[in-house]
Amino acid sequence: MSARSYWLFKSEPGTWSWQQQCAAGAKGTFWDGVRNFQANNHMKAMQVGDRGFFYHSGKDKEIVGTLAVIKPHYPDPSDASGRFGMVDVAALQTAAQPVNLAQIKAEAALADMILVVQSRLSVQPVRASEWRTICGWAGLNPDA
Repeated sequence: MSARSYWLFKSEPGTWSWQQQCAAGAKGTFWDGVRNFQANNHMKAMQVGDRGFFYHSGKDKEIVGTLAVIKPHYPDPSDASGRFGMVDVAALQTAAQPVNLAQIKAEAALADMILVVQSRLSVQPVRASEWRTICGWAGLNPDA
């Protein structure tokens, strides 16, 4: 079995919120609409069982929960060009304490995190050490 990988998924709460993701239940939902080649390539690399942070972009800029990848990359029917795809994800845990971007930027150990250095990327990898640090701050089980 391969090692689990970690990711961060960004969404505007007015477009798709953590509450909506949780309401989708264990069956989860698709993560569609990605039109950036780098973000799409990250989704192509995802495997069932990988974990991700759910990040509310916009005003709050905070990690509010964790997700599980439940279906690997497949074509996004909303993309007429056929170049982009999507994955399915399900909510796992709600953060006891959301972790905002300012906290992340203030931590020297997270200075190289993609969220800090390439903040506009909508789907991005997260290192295992970053995952564990942020899960600790948020009151999340990093192994769930």
